[in-house]
Amino acid sequence: MKNTKIGLIAVSALFLIFSISCNTEKKEKEKTPPQNQVEEVKIEISYDTNTPKSIIKAIEAASGGWGKLWKQKDVEFNYNYLQADGTADKSIERYVFHTEQSWGKYTQHDINVMPGTDGEVIQYYDGENAHISQNGTKIEDPTAIGSTQFLRKANYFWFVMMYKLDNPGVLYEYNGSENVNGTDYDKVTVTYDPEVTKKEQNDIYVLYVNKETKMVDQFYFSLPAFGFNDPVLLMKVNYEEVNGLMIPAKRDIFFPGEDGSYGDQPAIQEISTNIKFNNGFTEADLSI
Repeated sequence: MKNTKIGLIAVSALFLIFSISCNTEKKEKEKTPPQNQVEEVKIEISYDTNTPKSIIKAIEAASGGWGKLWKQKDVEFNYNYLQADGTADKSIERYVFHTEQSWGKYTQHDINVMPGTDGEVIQYYDGENAHISQNGTKIEDPTAIGSTQFLRKANYFWFVMMYKLDNPGVLYEYNGSENVNGTDYDKVTVTYDPEVTKKEQNDIYVLYVNKETKMVDQFYFSLPAFGFNDPVLLMKVNYEEVNGLMIPAKRDIFFPGEDGSYGDQPAIQEISTNIKFNNGFTEADLSI
């Protein structure tokens, strides 16, 4: 149970931000030009601490920009989700950007995907519905399908997070600067409009934006659904440049100790390797 809870905490870290985005995603898709008509437009981005939204836009620009990511069409990578106790979920991930299709094939699944069972598991979200199979047999269990839909959407959104912080319903506040281990950061708190989420208590993220690179090197976040009402969970992010895009290839999650301090070793590591864009996936490549 402890492993499952920790796994769900990490997977759920962006659930609300995804929930908000999906409320507007359909409208965005309707007004987005067809894939071959999307143009990459270079826009001069201001960076003004008096206007925290400008910092959010600068993060997207520093990451390479949504237009450039969109032009890559799709991505495949190896994904290792590792807990400190040695358990892991290991998958090959495939996403298609203009349809938000999300596919994953698991060769090891101890935590979030059919834990306690053997054999290869394939999950697929086609943009509307989720599908799952194990050892080549389609699974019809509603609980398994529901968790598949959640995880497929969450994994996709983790990958595109830095390009999606400017979604409608997201609120920003500048909270000053801080020096961490010799690096100067601007801090921006991100939360959500309760009129959009319909929740009394919403998740909070405190982004540490590197003043020099404009990248988010780390952030603290809350998860009220799991009893973390204040932003005390810490995620540190390392990027890999691929095709001119800064991809969050390694994410380390730290839980505070009883005294509020953080150890040197993360509780969870999320590692993406062998990142390849523009693979030209067909429906056969995304089947279960």
